[in-house]
Amino acid sequence: MVSSWLRDELIDWGTGLAAYVALTLLAAVSLVPLLRWRHKVWLIDQIPGPKTLPVVGNALDINVEPWRLFQTITGRSSIWSKHAPIIRVWLGFVPVVQLLKCHQAEVILGSQRHLVKSQEYTFLQPWLGTGLLTSTGSKWHARRKLLTPAFHFKILEGFVEVFNQQSAKMVARLRDAAGQRPLNIFPFVTLCTLDIICETAMGINISAQDNSESEYVRAVKRISTLVRRRQVRPWLHPNTLYNLLGSGREEQACLDTLHSFSYHAIQTRRKLWQTRNTQGKVGDEGIGQKQRLAFLDLLLEASAGGAGLSNEDIREEVDTFMFEGHDTTASAINWTLYLLGCYPEIQARVHEELDSIFGASDRAATMADLREMKYTENCIKEALRLFPSVPLLGRELKEEVVIDNYRIPAGTTIAIMVYSIHRDPEQFPNPSVYDPDRFLPENVARRHPYAYIPFSAGPRNCIGQKFALLEEKVLVSSVLRAYRVESITRREDLRVLGELVLRPEDGNTLRLIPRV
Repeated sequence: MVSSWLRDELIDWGTGLAAYVALTLLAAVSLVPLLRWRHKVWLIDQIPGPKTLPVVGNALDINVEPWRLFQTITGRSSIWSKHAPIIRVWLGFVPVVQLLKCHQAEVILGSQRHLVKSQEYTFLQPWLGTGLLTSTGSKWHARRKLLTPAFHFKILEGFVEVFNQQSAKMVARLRDAAGQRPLNIFPFVTLCTLDIICETAMGINISAQDNSESEYVRAVKRISTLVRRRQVRPWLHPNTLYNLLGSGREEQACLDTLHSFSYHAIQTRRKLWQTRNTQGKVGDEGIGQKQRLAFLDLLLEASAGGAGLSNEDIREEVDTFMFEGHDTTASAINWTLYLLGCYPEIQARVHEELDSIFGASDRAATMADLREMKYTENCIKEALRLFPSVPLLGRELKEEVVIDNYRIPAGTTIAIMVYSIHRDPEQFPNPSVYDPDRFLPENVARRHPYAYIPFSAGPRNCIGQKFALLEEKVLVSSVLRAYRVESITRREDLRVLGELVLRPEDGNTLRLIPRV
């Protein structure tokens, strides 16, 4: 009897203990993530920032007109600016830390450990896949190594002819459209850069300047708008809600057009590449010659050489070139012309330099000419300082980092505010003044190396920045060799939109006065 009773008690005790241990472990498993989240919230909230509301955080602060949104996120609005130079905000349950100083940016951009792009870039993946812009880890390292030779100076020199041809067409279209009235040149420049990148990336002349309503051109414009809208609407971030409430079906139609075009270009170019290689492999002496398309050919060569690139891999990189080399360059050219139109005395110095190079000739620019455009280049660089094509850079932390004695935990989105860093009076005295002489060598040497980052910096800097600068010099000089420009919108009246690229809200309206 006693032994039976003892056995039952032990069983009950063991069962109770097991249940207690199980419940304790379950509570611990449930509690650990909660404690980690609470610790993360505590760390984030040590960083100065505006007051938050339950659930939505600071999301209502950005539910404003597009030009006011840009003022808010760059710290120029009174809502957030008092918390600079490091600002913590919550977009729903997502913490974002904004960095407005160059030494802060260096911690992230100069590191090999913080290379993962932020969530906003994922909305480009349906179009670009995981190419050089959006990939990370070993894939990014491999692609970066593979694509770097595509920007060899011999290859870039071969593209100057394309820059000249398309810019000459743009100037002719401006001449036909302008007359004596002011003209918004932003769409003219955008179509020109689209023609250039299509021809240099894929070897196809789509004649966007002659046919701006082609299906491909419309798809490029539309998908850029759709991505931009989705980025600033947190409720459209989940794919299910985007497809249900957003423009998922319209985006897919754009993707079908864009990807079909790219795959057709790859197929066509592959046939040409195979034909050329059966007649004898092109060596280094062929780099940059007209018959060779460096960007796509390099990928096709790598595919044939055992790099393991599928057609989809090649398409990702081709589409990435299209995206990165199109609107960003158009933005830089427009801002340069806008600022020169605001400052006639600076424009006069550019005209003087161009006249010293070309005289009265209307010949196309050569690479040697472009190297002589030192002041023109400084004007472009100063325009990119005041109005960087990409006004902010996003990273997602995979490990904790310390900036200005604040511990920023893993999982935080870092927004590097390029626009604000470029206007730091400690690095650029009188920062709102347009002064190309800031880029004289002696002035550059005195600044922090991360004070000027229009093409990002560090390991993930823009691989095509030399390409972009050459293109910008050709297009800007082509316009200014033909015209003197006057900006209609005063700088104090300017409204800036921080979309996929930095744009003036009402375009870039100039009066074009023919040079005699």
